[in-house]
Amino acid sequence: MTPGGDDARAPRVVVGVGGGIAAYKACGLIRLLTESGCHVDVVPTQAALEFVGTATFEALSGNPVTTGVFSDVPSVRHVALGQRADLVVVAPATADLLARAASGRADDLLTSTLLTARCPVLLAPAMHTEMWEHPATRRNVGTLRGDGLHVMPPASGRLTGADTGAGRLPEPADIARLAHLLLDGGRMPWDLHGEHVVVTAGGTREDVDPVRFLGNRSSGKQGYAIAAVAAARGARVTLVTSADLPTPAAVEAVPIESARELRDETLRLAEGADVVIKAAAVADFRPADVAGSKLKKGSSTEPESIGLTVNPDILAELVDARTAGRVPADCLLVGFAAETGDASGTVLEHGRAKLARKGCDLLVVNEVGRGTTFGEDVNGGWILDTAGGEVLLDRVSKDLVASRVLDAVVAASGSATTGRRGAHHTD
Repeated sequence: MTPGGDDARAPRVVVGVGGGIAAYKACGLIRLLTESGCHVDVVPTQAALEFVGTATFEALSGNPVTTGVFSDVPSVRHVALGQRADLVVVAPATADLLARAASGRADDLLTSTLLTARCPVLLAPAMHTEMWEHPATRRNVGTLRGDGLHVMPPASGRLTGADTGAGRLPEPADIARLAHLLLDGGRMPWDLHGEHVVVTAGGTREDVDPVRFLGNRSSGKQGYAIAAVAAARGARVTLVTSADLPTPAAVEAVPIESARELRDETLRLAEGADVVIKAAAVADFRPADVAGSKLKKGSSTEPESIGLTVNPDILAELVDARTAGRVPADCLLVGFAAETGDASGTVLEHGRAKLARKGCDLLVVNEVGRGTTFGEDVNGGWILDTAGGEVLLDRVSKDLVASRVLDAVVAASGSATTGRRGAHHTD
């Protein structure tokens, strides 16, 4: 499909662009959306055109660009854009734009479109930290979320000039990920605010010598998807990871490599967590002895075999720590089971047995193998709970799987509107 989305079945996305220096990043977002097959209409504010010109937006989207309600009056463009859109994304959403949208202003084409849209609306704020933290901005964000709009937490990092802090526009890929989640029907309510969610991701590496390691095919994509969506739903997210993937916006990453490092960090963080989602693919075994120098074929150091020893069962240790009071009694524990069927049972049967054996609250069961789940952008399986409940996960995007796993977490924890150890508030 060419930019402009000639296919009538293409999702129609309006990309609003506010007047901030981060407007240049909107160009990357537009390209990602058009390349994925979306029909994109770009609606900048007049101030946005001080940073990026009309010609750029038109070239990237393949559609005409206007800012005012008096452009193309016969088509009633200020109403039609919102009425026919499947999604509206605003990036960057400046403090001024958030204020105008929260008060219901309709003084340009973008704010008019926001008022007429009946589809999901995703706002990606970008501004200096002082502006983001100002009570007026917090009130406006609370109003917008209360009206059902989705406001992404901003990233932290370099801002205009030498300043750094919260208020940086998330990267285009982070915004596009959530845009596609909403287009696919995924849920993104602000229902995890006040919760500390710990997510583990990636496959562990167990050293054989300074060069080689034992590992598995896990890419970490599912854990990263859970972290990204949990942050978008308001959680404070800590991602314990071995994967070499970009850290999602508003997520703190803790790098690890081995199963024992993963165990230590996860148990430490679980002491103050509301939810632990253990999506990492942990190696069951590690070399019993790690060589101090490279093992070379044909040399005196060439081993006849490599002895293995069992790695810690992190999920079982989490359950034991909760029972012993080292992890909060109301901390929800979620495990993942990468299974293959065999002569002794099906994937689902193995998953049910693992849930009973581990003692966690929820277990996400995936069927895996070469070319299935590991490294792919889609996933499927089941979510099992201790009461015998079972939710089928069709093979859909890992972001949509993440959304459904978090739906199950919220339902199981009873934290849809209130953090268990902190009063709910919107910011």
